[in-house]
Amino acid sequence: MENEQIKQILEQIEQGTLSANEAYLKLKVAPFEDLGYAKVDHQRNIRQGAPEVIYGASKTKEQMEGIINSLLSHCTENILITRLSPEAADYLSTHFSLFYDELSKIGIVNRTEHISAAGNIVVATGGTSDIPVAEEAALTAEVLGNHVTRLYDVGVAGLHRLLSNVETLSSANVIIAVAGMEGALASVIGGLTDCPVIAVPTSVGYGASFGGVSALLSMLNSCASGVSVVNIDNGFGAGYLASMINHKIG
Repeated sequence: MENEQIKQILEQIEQGTLSANEAYLKLKVAPFEDLGYAKVDHQRNIRQGAPEVIYGASKTKEQMEGIINSLLSHCTENILITRLSPEAADYLSTHFSLFYDELSKIGIVNRTEHISAAGNIVVATGGTSDIPVAEEAALTAEVLGNHVTRLYDVGVAGLHRLLSNVETLSSANVIIAVAGMEGALASVIGGLTDCPVIAVPTSVGYGASFGGVSALLSMLNSCASGVSVVNIDNGFGAGYLASMINHKIG
């Protein structure tokens, strides 16, 4: 819903021509644009504080182009696309101002840096192989207006690497712990800090890691308090959740 429409609703309440319940229903029912292959939600920014995010996997480049054009009619910056292939990114970059990170497969249309939360989010990885998922989380959090500190390759196989960054960890409002193998990083960080820890299991590991299931189960069974877990390789979900927490605290 555009700002002008919201203003009209508020003016109708002030004039007494619209009840509070009627106004609530108008604001609650999300207007959307039906493209046939997608129903683009134009009120999500009002309801949730961020515009709709495009999941790029399995969508054609033409479908994404149409969705982006629809979103840009209501939100002119920071349109986030996850799981965007290099081929689709090449196509979209000829039509839009597109930032693309091939490592995380994150695309951002009309990227504009801004900070809307006072606190800091730390994104830590067990190893270098976990960085693609970690960057998906970090870039998501940055697009949503957060300051992000990256601590990469600080896994428990060399615990001194993590312990040398305790001060940085202690300064965070939220920590995202990204790890594969046995996924021990989240528990160790959870035992060192007093803030929420969002654990992200990755599909990194040898045969018995079962594509990240081993790390997922370890994180779900963490003995450290304050650790929550998102799905395997779901950096986006972790970054979004961390942003919500950081904005509430900040």
